[in-house]
Amino acid sequence: MKKHIPNSITCCNLICGCIAAYFALQPVARYDLALYFIVGGAVFDFFDGFAARLLGVSSPIGKELDSLADDITFGLAPASIVFSLLRETLPKVVDATTALWLPFVAFLIAAFSALRLAKFNLDDRQTTSFIGLPTPANALFWAALAVGTHDWMMQTHYAAWIILAAIPLSCWVLVAEIPMFALKFKNFSIKDNALRYGFIALSALMIALLGLTALSLIIVIYILLSVTMGRTTH
Repeated sequence: MKKHIPNSITCCNLICGCIAAYFALQPVARYDLALYFIVGGAVFDFFDGFAARLLGVSSPIGKELDSLADDITFGLAPASIVFSLLRETLPKVVDATTALWLPFVAFLIAAFSALRLAKFNLDDRQTTSFIGLPTPANALFWAALAVGTHDWMMQTHYAAWIILAAIPLSCWVLVAEIPMFALKFKNFSIKDNALRYGFIALSALMIALLGLTALSLIIVIYILLSVTMGRTTH
């Protein structure tokens, strides 16, 4: 019985991603609900691996299922959010035909998220840190950005161009050879984990002040800290 517990948690992650995509693709997109379900998926994504290690029931099928669920929740769902944002903003700056087809470029995020997950599964360098932006971080960035800046986007004519420019950047960061720190603790000493403790404390403060919309800014800070840390260690 216990061998099914981690996979059941993983399926909850996948279902959260499906629901997030559903709300993002509604005629009147519910970006707030999409964000909540992506956050829920991230919670399940953490606990499925934790449960597998705790129960000693890790399996090849669990690894494959985890990647599939992650690409739904952290690939398809944010891509759906960006698709809807473009569907709302592009008609202000391009003709009707272009506005109909150009939003589909958003689904590059789902494709590159799948590539990122495949690379992670085969890369033995990523046991204690990451190479490239983790897919949950990318998904949380887009979902929180949609919630926090939606009203501004609707009032700004160049918002669509900003989104279109950010899509390839987002895809590149997912698969780039950029070392990024992970919130994995070998021990709990302050000296060895100063960066992690500081980042967690700052993130908690920002969320307390700004709510979940702060996640987009937190992800940007995470990337900048990782890049800076990588340069200082070379």
